[in-house]
Amino acid sequence: MKEATSILHSIPVDPQTGAIAVPIYQTSTFVQEAPGINKGFDYTRSNNPTRKVLEDLIATLENGSNGYAFASGLAAIDAVVKLLEYGDEILAVDDIYGGAFRQFEQVFKKFGINVNYVDAASIEKVVNAVTPRTKLFWIESPTNPTLKIADIAEIAKVAKANDCLLCVDNTFASPIGQKPIELGADLVVHSGTKYIAGHCDVIAGLVVTSTPELGAKIKFYQNATGGVLSPFDSWLTIRGIETLQLRYKQHSHNAQQVAESLTTLEGVKNVYYPGLPSHPHHDIARKQQKYFGGVISFDLTIDSAELAKEIVCSTKYFKLAESLGGVKSLLCHPATMTHKTIPTETRYLSGVTDSLIRLSVGLEDAEDLIEDLQNAISNVLAKAKKENVSAKI
Repeated sequence: MKEATSILHSIPVDPQTGAIAVPIYQTSTFVQEAPGINKGFDYTRSNNPTRKVLEDLIATLENGSNGYAFASGLAAIDAVVKLLEYGDEILAVDDIYGGAFRQFEQVFKKFGINVNYVDAASIEKVVNAVTPRTKLFWIESPTNPTLKIADIAEIAKVAKANDCLLCVDNTFASPIGQKPIELGADLVVHSGTKYIAGHCDVIAGLVVTSTPELGAKIKFYQNATGGVLSPFDSWLTIRGIETLQLRYKQHSHNAQQVAESLTTLEGVKNVYYPGLPSHPHHDIARKQQKYFGGVISFDLTIDSAELAKEIVCSTKYFKLAESLGGVKSLLCHPATMTHKTIPTETRYLSGVTDSLIRLSVGLEDAEDLIEDLQNAISNVLAKAKKENVSAKI
């Protein structure tokens, strides 16, 4: 079976009614035949038929052993970090999602779990950053928002040699673009909110494990802490997966055209997109990704937060909003939005400048999106140039 066929036919027909769509089992509890004897379900926090379909489906998509659905991507991250103990360390990618950084620094550090940050695009730096207390490697590839690429297979070898777990946040690539477990990862996490659900109408998190043993541990924390995905949101996420391959291919196709156009614009300094041959990790991306995704970041030759904010407020089709991966194009200013909790010096070290703008390229016609960006950037920069000249006069 090809992947498109496999996805659709991994979603079961309801055995009781023959319903072609997965039913929403909107129930908190289940009647039992006798104490401890039931049909596999007793309480929805512990298990739910709709959520179970989603969990099995994401495990299939990632070629993993077990899947688990959480109330958000951060709840999924929380469950993975709970695999650690007091005194353990995480070796995390330096260009990290702001929410993960906040959770690591302001929640888990006070419980004795330290975090070291490293440029995961350099295997040598990863090797040198490992300490005797390192127990978990935390990798995003591509990263958010500068789209650095880590060689997952090589990092998996380093993790294994040091008896560490490797977790890959696969949100940007999705299971359609990249399968980290095939490359040696032990765990994969997703913000299901993004490409997987795909319509900006769900908050969801997903964890996939490479083995049943790891799966049992994640399942324990899912049930013990209770941050589960609701039946309705599970159903919406399943519905999103039905078109995931088609959407992700088109997101990637559109983004490639937008990224190429940005490289030609006056006033644009750096364009970060792994599909560009100029990207420093393009060859690694080609090796491990089937598609390059819909996220692009770029900054300006004039590194001004004010200019960047003016641009993100001037577009017509790109809507100013946090999040990504939806059918409509979005853009944001990471320095004051997604990454505002990261100290300025740390942010700059990972390439997140004051003028950096992140795009989530949607499914509109690429020509319209290109024209929209060109107009916004040229108009704002022309106005700034004129005002600067006037000020000098």
